[in-house]
Amino acid sequence: QDEEKWDFVLVSDIHEVGSEKEIKRKKFLDELSKKGFTIKKIEDQKLFYGVRAPKQIFQKYQWLLRNFNSRQQSPDVHQDVPVTTRIRIVNFILNNTVTPDHEKLHDLKNNKVFEASFPLHEKEETLLETWAHWRGICHPQPIKEIRNYFGVKVALYFAWLGWYTRLLGIAAVAGLVVFVSGMTIFSSSQVSKEICEANDTIMCPLCDQKCPFWLLSDTCTYAKVTQMIDNEGTVLFAMFMAIWATVFLELWKRKRATVVTNWDLYGWDEEEEELALQLINNLEHQPRQYQYSYFRSTIVLVLALVMITVLIGIAHALVIYRVIATALFTQSNFELLREWANTMAVMTGAVLHYITIVIMSKINRHVALFLCDLEKPRTLNQRENNFTVKIFTFQFFTHFSSLIYIAFFLGRINGHPGNYVRIAGRWRLEECHPSGCITDLFIQMAIIMVLKQTISNVMEYLIPWIAHKLRKKRQRPKKRRLMLGEEEEAEDPCKKQWLSNYQLNEVDTFSLFNEFLEMVIQYSFTTIFVAAFPLAPLLAFFNNVLEIHLDAIKMMRLQRRMVPRKAKDIGIWLQVLEAIGILAVIGNALVIAITSDFIPVQVYKYTYSPCMMANSTGIDCSTGYINHSLSVFRTRDFETYTKLPETAPDFIRSEITEYRDYRNADDYSYTVQFWHIFAARLAFLILFEHVALCVKMIAAWYIPDVPQSVKNHILKKKYSDLHKELRWVMLREV
Repeated sequence: QDEEKWDFVLVSDIHEVGSEKEIKRKKFLDELSKKGFTIKKIEDQKLFYGVRAPKQIFQKYQWLLRNFNSRQQSPDVHQDVPVTTRIRIVNFILNNTVTPDHEKLHDLKNNKVFEASFPLHEKEETLLETWAHWRGICHPQPIKEIRNYFGVKVALYFAWLGWYTRLLGIAAVAGLVVFVSGMTIFSSSQVSKEICEANDTIMCPLCDQKCPFWLLSDTCTYAKVTQMIDNEGTVLFAMFMAIWATVFLELWKRKRATVVTNWDLYGWDEEEEELALQLINNLEHQPRQYQYSYFRSTIVLVLALVMITVLIGIAHALVIYRVIATALFTQSNFELLREWANTMAVMTGAVLHYITIVIMSKINRHVALFLCDLEKPRTLNQRENNFTVKIFTFQFFTHFSSLIYIAFFLGRINGHPGNYVRIAGRWRLEECHPSGCITDLFIQMAIIMVLKQTISNVMEYLIPWIAHKLRKKRQRPKKRRLMLGEEEEAEDPCKKQWLSNYQLNEVDTFSLFNEFLEMVIQYSFTTIFVAAFPLAPLLAFFNNVLEIHLDAIKMMRLQRRMVPRKAKDIGIWLQVLEAIGILAVIGNALVIAITSDFIPVQVYKYTYSPCMMANSTGIDCSTGYINHSLSVFRTRDFETYTKLPETAPDFIRSEITEYRDYRNADDYSYTVQFWHIFAARLAFLILFEHVALCVKMIAAWYIPDVPQSVKNHILKKKYSDLHKELRWVMLREV
């Protein structure tokens, strides 16, 4: 039975006898034969070569990487090598076997000598029935079986994703509670009441070309939605999420320590493994030295900064679109577009932002790979770490540049009536709604998260499914002719298995990386701007429940088997997640201090409100806030570029209108209240960041990274090994 098990399959086109490609293929297969590999050929529409490594290779691997306890035994004594280890060793040898023409398998694939190489799927009933099936959506993941089939790295990814999803449920419940509590004040908020009752407050036109004056009460619904998001509960939730992010990572470190200890990987050394594989493949191999070039690193840094500048420029282009769209919508012949011009500009801008994310994600990948090639990393792991940092940085700016503008710059750099900041001297920048800008950020995040999670999940499953069906369909007619014409070959039990595996979708080194990147970007959305979108953890939770099983189905049924990789943690992703945790504290502090109206309302309540006066019992302390936050403007001071409507509405009885800002009526300079609020925002920002970071540090200290049981297990193992070593030495002396 073992003789019919093959470690890898190589696929090639049928080349002419004596052609250059046929000769190169033969040279490569001859090199494998010299190393003791067994090779089996099956011909169909393609040529299939099954390869099986000799037992001596695995015995060498076991002997080189045994601990002291095992090395006391004879080199001939060995245990069965796990399938995942066999595949990993054979993959390494295949990729590092050099032909007399100094070509490796990678070069031969580029030259179309070989089309593909892959390990074979096996029938794993537990994974197929309980994991890669929708009936297992509520069952715990079989992490042990995943490890035995796909290797440690894939198992750690799903262990991390399951742990993240489990703790995300707590954040989702908290976010839902905050959102529902906000809905309870949908119509009862004093601020929204004042906006809805402001039937005589005339606001400045929203554009320059014959846009009408409008009443503040016209935006009653928008104000209610804003107050539903922007309330005291938002501050508490932001602080909660900062603590949650820290607790999640600390608990994951403990979980990971327990898992890798149970798998006997806690002290595993990746460099030692790599050197062992190199020596097994070629005893004369000399290890590649570590190198560092300041010149090369400078070039990479400059090019990375150029790329980031381009991504920020794209965010500026989205800002320009929103400005122009707002101007066009306000002049539209459709009343609905005119009334909801700002909201429509935000929504269409969010859709356009999502499209740029899809396009730039592909460009970012090519640029990051190019920069990695410039650095010339020594190992695959080093290359993956370098690539991770670069692609995450590019993706972060791609996803969040537009959100950063909306959160921190929208409505704050646009000037004021009579002196607007304009793009190309024509289109003026957007303004915030009188009740705040946080709803714009809410809409942008909601649209991007919903589109990204729904469309991405559908495409992530649908494209491999369609590709798999098309590959099977292309193979089927030829397969029938071969079965009728070559009966003996059709009976070969390997042929059906090899063909079915070949028809699956190709995987590469970055297949698992893509899944990690998708989840880390989602983690950024659920933490960095969560103060503006409390439903982010809930959407992420439902997405992850589906994601786990979509990934399982894809890996087991639609893709070729991944080459297992060994690891003792999730690598540099942990550092990325910790960096996101710090950014989350800063981002949420800025959202509350700058984007939200929380600070201006609190300053008004405790400084200027009726509650600060005598006999104010029973009065809501935010009474009068809206009028206090508006400034007066004389229509005669409009710029000459501004064209007012020829016929003013009935409510225009004076030449005075209002706009959102804290400015004096005579010279439009900032009022004392503006500087008071500015100081309060700055004080809150510093206080929130320091308190949140201190709480994170305390939580990190309070929760040990490694459980005591794991430490004691390692201590006991070290003691046992040393004790046995000493006894062995003493016995030899006797």
